Amino acid sequence: MSSALKNVLLFSIMAALIVVVGQFQSWNLSLTILNLCLISAIMSLGVNIQWGYAGLFNVGVMGFAAMGGLAAMLISVSPVPEAWQAGGVGVIVGLFILIATVLAAMFSYRKMAKSPVRTLLIVAIGVIGYFILRSVVDPATTAIEKVNPASTGYLGGLGLPIILAWPVGGLFAGAVAWLVGKITLGLRTDYLAIATLGISEIIVAVLKHEDWLTRGVKNVSGLPRPVPYEINLQQSDWFLSLAQRLGADPITFSSIFVKLCYASLFAVVLLIILYLSEKALRSPWGRMMRAIRDNEVSANAMGKDIKARHLQVFVLGSIVVGIAGAMLTTLDGQLTPSSYQPLRFTFLIWVMVIVGGSGNNWGAVLGGFVIWFFWIEAEPIGLWLMDTLTSGMDAESPLRAHLIESAAHMRLMTMGVILLLALRFSPRGLIPEKVSHH
Repeated sequence: MSSALKNVLLFSIMAALIVVVGQFQSWNLSLTILNLCLISAIMSLGVNIQWGYAGLFNVGVMGFAAMGGLAAMLISVSPVPEAWQAGGVGVIVGLFILIATVLAAMFSYRKMAKSPVRTLLIVAIGVIGYFILRSVVDPATTAIEKVNPASTGYLGGLGLPIILAWPVGGLFAGAVAWLVGKITLGLRTDYLAIATLGISEIIVAVLKHEDWLTRGVKNVSGLPRPVPYEINLQQSDWFLSLAQRLGADPITFSSIFVKLCYASLFAVVLLIILYLSEKALRSPWGRMMRAIRDNEVSANAMGKDIKARHLQVFVLGSIVVGIAGAMLTTLDGQLTPSSYQPLRFTFLIWVMVIVGGSGNNWGAVLGGFVIWFFWIEAEPIGLWLMDTLTSGMDAESPLRAHLIESAAHMRLMTMGVILLLALRFSPRGLIPEKVSHH
């Protein structure tokens, strides 16, 4: 079987599984899985750019996804005038103090020769800037958080269409990645992983605790949609007429229609990023990145700036993850800082890349679909399996009750089994990287 035919077959099987869920469970659930699979595929592409192209081990995926979620909130939510009046000026002044402190430290670093005096001066600038910043920002943020904390207590956003937040989320994540990369990309692979994980945890901690910015654990709900609301569709004559022609219940069909709209938007973004990723991978730049990945010593001897190229690809991958993070928050309709857990945005995404095929964009997309599908369906499949296996037992059997209750916790075991099977029978992934021999 040719590789092209095999790839078509694998994607066809994945499509068939989604259709089976629609037929035997519900189309609402099937389309929900499809939307999450599309977002997961985009996030998997971002990690594949970093690991598959350049061998960069980024364990801070959730931090960059959180930056995308923050962008979705800041772009789409309406500003809170009372909060701005209470402490907006203080926050803006604090931002300028922060920028001035960073610029002063950078100026001292570049203009002074390396010496203990330079180190002490930079430390002094940082400490003095920090205390001045806190003296200005703390009273402002306290005043902001006191403004109707039950429903607001934060500054809000710009009140723009939320779809604009997707590229902005990429820019936010890219900016953070540039800063992180400047600090960490000179480290060894294991230290890079530790550093990215720590920095991502710092990002999430800030989102959880800075109520004036994100409402913290109180969440920001009711984000505007880029698609119609179900209630508006149910009151539209054209939609009611369409539902009648299809013989569908308007209430159920409105939910399906909204999910189809989301799927269309997500699919367009996925196809654009996939196209650009493929063009980059097949370009001289892509061949150079793989050469650096495979043998840094030889690439360095050929005059390639390894650290600059690593920074470049690290930022590009993070931009894609940030876009996916903004899309996920858009789909959820709320910013929930406590939901950015390592299991959801790091472990699963890495399993997607490994199972799909590291270094192959199509493999990353397939891995995103496969892993998220089984992450969602592991519980109902496990419940059906346990119910079938224990059907011959007494209905009052404690063992039968225990096995059926355990079915709800089969997700992690399912991910482990899928990963083990993939590593055993297809160690380079379902769609492995193509290696050219010249």
